[in-house]
Amino acid sequence: MGSFAPSRLLSMLGLILLATTTDAHSYSGADYYKDSCPQAATIVTDMVNNFVKANKNLAGGFLRLHFHDCFVRGCDASVLLNSPTNTAEKDARPNAGSLRGFHEIDQIKAALEAQCPGIVSCADILALAARDATVKVGGQSWSLDLGRKDGKVSISSEADAQLPSPFATYDQLVQNFSAVGFTQEEMVILSGGHTIGRSSCGAVQPRLYNFDGVAGLTDPSIDASLAKQLKKKCPENEPGSTLAMDSTKNTFDHLYFKAVLNNKGLFQSDANLLTNPVGKELVTRYSKAGSSFSSDFAAAMTKMSNIQWATDGEVRRVCSIINQ
Repeated sequence: MGSFAPSRLLSMLGLILLATTTDAHSYSGADYYKDSCPQAATIVTDMVNNFVKANKNLAGGFLRLHFHDCFVRGCDASVLLNSPTNTAEKDARPNAGSLRGFHEIDQIKAALEAQCPGIVSCADILALAARDATVKVGGQSWSLDLGRKDGKVSISSEADAQLPSPFATYDQLVQNFSAVGFTQEEMVILSGGHTIGRSSCGAVQPRLYNFDGVAGLTDPSIDASLAKQLKKKCPENEPGSTLAMDSTKNTFDHLYFKAVLNNKGLFQSDANLLTNPVGKELVTRYSKAGSSFSSDFAAAMTKMSNIQWATDGEVRRVCSIINQ
């Protein structure tokens, strides 16, 4: 990476003292692989574009993988690790059976290993894939530092405790996001990631049947016509169908917020954004075409990608397995 000028060294020392990220992070940058693997970003972008072209649902899958990775132990690809006892992050309740993109990430990693063995981390692949997939379906790009290392620990109970729940209250969402450095405004902005992707009926059925433990009650905050549609797709006590998170599930746009404002948010946590004045004001603002949602989301994603990086990391040869 070349020699460091004194002014740059002082700046880096300041980052070490002041930033919440690790000292490894201070040596990173968008051009981290410029000498060691100059084609890294292009390989990721090209492969992600092809994957999303073949299956647009993967855009939300890649975004969610990065999100669920960074919220637990920081952006260290711990969400990708396998466990012989099914006790890794991917086995946690919010992740098991619903996270997608593992196979595609493995393919990207294999292509990078063929070009630059042992150089590009799985954590960086997740960060790049989330951004590139979002751009592919209409979102704004965001700046990314590179140089993350892959963590060596992955614990399902941590993911259970730290990932936001689709049933969370507004205050619980604020607490979840605050724990990793986000404001409540950024929490609302990042909730807009629900503009792409899909969900299972299991995340919605508690709103449709016996809400709050009351026999026969449907969540009164959900639009009646939407509730009727969802009950057809998600019969009580049955697995049901896959559900779109908004009316344009494969396009990054403002319509998620418009749906929430009209009581048509899919999750209880979506509806709960309206229970706080700050949340309701932001939902109202972002529900309008031409709002700053896309750029604000991009800024929040840059911040997310910088949540604590692994202090004792490696560059895995295979993303699901710690190096031997």
